[in-house]
Amino acid sequence: MQRATWTDERLDHLAQHIDQRFEQVDRRFEQVDQRFEQVDRRFEQIDQRFAQVDRRFDRVDDSIRHLTTMLMWTAGGIIATLVGVIGAVAINGGA
Repeated sequence: MQRATWTDERLDHLAQHIDQRFEQVDRRFEQVDQRFEQVDRRFEQIDQRFAQVDRRFDRVDDSIRHLTTMLMWTAGGIIATLVGVIGAVAINGGA
């Protein structure tokens, strides 16, 4: 059966109960904050790993550019040599 009137004692009990509940909520938020800190640390580690991967890809890109340049120079040299040989053969009459 519900009491129709609220006594000071009941109000004090309610206030104490509410305070306890808020303390529990505060503790839960502290736990959530700690978890977010852990997640932040993990993301920082992931960012560092991605930075390392980016540096490696930059080195690979540089190597590919260097290889491409060398292949172009080599192909140009071969073409120049072939043109020279064909010219020499044409001038000497093929004998």
